[in-house]
Amino acid sequence: MKKKATKILENIPVTLTSIVKTPITIPPNTSVLDARDILIRHRIGRLVIEFDKKPVGIITEKDIAKSVSIYSTKPIGKILVRDIMSKNLVTVSLDASIHECAKQMKKHGISSVVVVNNRHKLIGVVTKTDLVSTFLVQSTASLKISKIMTKKVITVSPDESLFEVESVLFNNAIRRVVVTKNKIPVGIITYRDFIPAKTFDSFTEFTDPSEFAQSSQINDVNANQLSHLLTFSAKDIMTKNPFVVSPDAVVYVAAILMIRHGISGIPVIKNEKLVGIVTKTDIVNVLADVKTSN
Repeated sequence: MKKKATKILENIPVTLTSIVKTPITIPPNTSVLDARDILIRHRIGRLVIEFDKKPVGIITEKDIAKSVSIYSTKPIGKILVRDIMSKNLVTVSLDASIHECAKQMKKHGISSVVVVNNRHKLIGVVTKTDLVSTFLVQSTASLKISKIMTKKVITVSPDESLFEVESVLFNNAIRRVVVTKNKIPVGIITYRDFIPAKTFDSFTEFTDPSEFAQSSQINDVNANQLSHLLTFSAKDIMTKNPFVVSPDAVVYVAAILMIRHGISGIPVIKNEKLVGIVTKTDIVNVLADVKTSN
C-alpha cells in the first residue's frame, strides 16, 4: 500500500484583505536620493510609484543600489525614480487568493504584487513577508528546511571589496550573499546594506559622477578616483553573526526568525559549516505549489 504523503499546509483560509498593506507612494519625478531617504527612514524594501492615483511603477532597494553603481552611466544627482523603476507591474485584484499571489511572485521572480481595483486604482501591496506570515498560519510544521533550501550558495570572503561584492550580486542575479571564513558563515550582505546615507555620501563627496558618464565599465581612471572606496570591504557593511538554522529544522522555525527579525534569508549550517540558504522566496514557493504539496 502506497504511503500517504505528509500534509504540509492546512486548509486554513486567509483572505487577501487581511494581509494587504497600504504602501508608501511617491511621484515619478522624485529623485533617487529622496527615494533612498524614504526607504531608510521607514526601513522598507520598496516604494510604489503613483500617478493620478494609479500605480505606474515600483522601485526597490536593488534598483537604488544599481542606480548608484559605478557602472551607472548617469550622475547620481540627476537620476529620477522614473528612470530606474520597474514599469511592468504585476497586479492582482482584491479577490485574488493568497496562493495566486505566491504563484505570480514565483512566475515573475518578484518580491511583491500590487493590488488594484477594477479601475486600476491602487489599493495596496502584498509582499513576500506577508506571504511568509500566511505560511506560519497554515503550516503543519512538518516540512524540513533541507527540502526547500538552496544548496549551492554563492559566498564572498570578509576582505572582498565592496565592488566585488556588488558584482557578485549583480552578475548572479541574487539578493543576498553570505560572507564566510573557512566555510563558516560570519555575515550576510543584502542590497539594503548598499543604500545607507554614508555609502551615497561617499560617492557624492569624493567623486564627480559626471566623469563616469562616458563609460559603463570600470577603467583605470575610474578605479583611481574611487580608490578610497576600495578600502571598504564586505566586513565593513555585512550584518555580523547572522542567524543560522539546521537543515533538519522545520521551515516553520526559519519563517518565525524571518518575521521576528525582519530578515529575508538565513544560512543553513551542519557541523558549523555552510550547506545551504533558506529564503522567503523558498517559503513563498511552497505556497505557490500548494496544490502539489497537499
